[in-house]
Amino acid sequence: MDTNRRPPIPLPNRILVVRLSAMGDIIHGMPAIAALRRARPALGIGWLIEGRWAELLCSRESERLAPRSQLKPLADWVHVANLSRWRRALSSAETWQDIRFRLREVRALNYDLTLDLQGSIRSALAARAAGTGLRVGPSQPREAPATMFYTRAIPPVGAHVIEQALSLASAVAGEPLECVEPPFPLDPQNEDWAEDFIAKLEGKPLVIVNPGAGWGAKCWPPESFGAVARALVERGLWVVVNHGPGEERLAEEVRDSSGGVAVPLQCSVGELISLTRRASLFIGGDTGPMHLAAALRVPVVALFGPTRPERNGPFGTRSVVLRNPEGVYNTSHTDCPDEGLASIQPRTVIDATEQLLGGDSA
Repeated sequence: MDTNRRPPIPLPNRILVVRLSAMGDIIHGMPAIAALRRARPALGIGWLIEGRWAELLCSRESERLAPRSQLKPLADWVHVANLSRWRRALSSAETWQDIRFRLREVRALNYDLTLDLQGSIRSALAARAAGTGLRVGPSQPREAPATMFYTRAIPPVGAHVIEQALSLASAVAGEPLECVEPPFPLDPQNEDWAEDFIAKLEGKPLVIVNPGAGWGAKCWPPESFGAVARALVERGLWVVVNHGPGEERLAEEVRDSSGGVAVPLQCSVGELISLTRRASLFIGGDTGPMHLAAALRVPVVALFGPTRPERNGPFGTRSVVLRNPEGVYNTSHTDCPDEGLASIQPRTVIDATEQLLGGDSA
């Protein structure tokens, strides 16, 4: 059936956005919801998200159901689903008590419509569990069986995933929407932490490098990051190596390869937002912190290997995307090093940084 010929979706009073994870994917969905809020300011918007990423929407747990504020600027209500923890303890009475509590919390807000921006079986099931009469999702989801749980499947339009999410939000709004820069939480505690950090840099511009990624094939070699970091420090910049839990050894390898001048840093999602706001440049692969930098309009040098930059590349900011044209696209989530990505030379990345910084780093 041609879904374009179906009657328009009734304009809801309240919608629940389902985009559970991961960091970059959530950020890719935020411009669409920001555009929807601008077009329909009276619309109540909730968001179902995994707990580890909730700070992208709300900086403090106590504010998740409170009125919107600078601590929670995009969604009216933020609901946390601890899916990873639930899966590890499905036989636990505590797990099922937590699931029932979250379901009651969501259903109590009487959402009219769920908008699944994830397109997976688990997100579609979560949308159905919310108890809404209308369940909207993509007609070509990441996992095909997800469409069985939608009442309206919308053909996504656009090459980039941000554009595709915007096309789904447009179907809900009943009119074409233009991309809107998404607001992120502005938490005074995180802002003070970032200001204190910047004050220690002796006035030097901050560059964030991010060697990690969701899977190994998307990682540029740490010794290459180290060579770039060393060159940037020689040019008068300060380089920090952002890393998440479990990536400590990777960050240490970058530090060691840089001769000790690149500083490993692990911080919370909220702190990373505040620090990235103050960065002059970001260097990294197809990973959440890179998409955060792009969303905050920080210039980006993006290093791509097995994934497609036209679909997942930095969007809406000044950027240089580097990818070996002979590289092979592969979404198998392998940890085997990508030869095309590894072949990108540090000198090429250094040239890209100079291009974005205007040739005068200091």
